[in-house]
Amino acid sequence: MLRKLFPHPYLTLLLVISWLLLVNEYKLGSLVFALILGIIIPMITAPYWPDRPVLRNPMAIIGYVLIVLYDIVKSNFIVAGVVLFTPNKKLQSTWITVPLELRSPEAITVLAGTITMTPGTVTADMSGDGRALLVHCLHAPDPDAVRDEIKTRYEARLMRIFE
Repeated sequence: MLRKLFPHPYLTLLLVISWLLLVNEYKLGSLVFALILGIIIPMITAPYWPDRPVLRNPMAIIGYVLIVLYDIVKSNFIVAGVVLFTPNKKLQSTWITVPLELRSPEAITVLAGTITMTPGTVTADMSGDGRALLVHCLHAPDPDAVRDEIKTRYEARLMRIFE
């Protein structure tokens, strides 16, 4: 019964929190409406998710989110410095191929999204076999260091969460 009411409990929680943050109003009516959305949307979309992603270590998500938020803030300052103070001739934009150890489509999607959300990098493509991401970096004097940082800072943590 509980599984039918909450087919995707993490999605329900995410929808409730997102709604409360969007309305920026913490009243009983907002909470009730958030709960209604958090219950109905996963119930309606459940048939489209036949294979639910398995989270091996859900508590590691908190650490991952905090690291990503820190990196986003830090990268904003770095990119601002590059844009404001680096002459075009010294800018070292490059394409980097990041080989993947991740196999879960959900984990690869989170990794690609994380790379794109971090200023200065964007995930442009994934190889046909799903074993590598093509990433563009605004300024990467050492492309190998950028690749290694993506693998150790993000991919390793996502492997602990999803695989």
